[in-house]
Amino acid sequence: MLKIRLRRMGAKKAPFYRVVVADSRAPRDGAFVEEIGYYNPLTEPATINIKNDRAIEWMKNGAQPTDTVRDLLKKSGAIQ
Repeated sequence: MLKIRLRRMGAKKAPFYRVVVADSRAPRDGAFVEEIGYYNPLTEPATINIKNDRAIEWMKNGAQPTDTVRDLLKKSGAIQ
């Protein structure tokens, strides 16, 4: 099963996340199928840049977003 989830990047105590489509069995920072955006919670306001068309396409093909990514997709306008 595919998941749309966050992949942690950045330095210690300075997180930066990439929004990726990955197999649900893969480790958090392991192999992924496609990178569809990024999220930086440290900026004010938080920076969210997601390719909405790709996210919608992956969800149509059965990928399930995690709770956090679902909130980010709502903020970016991909889902209502």
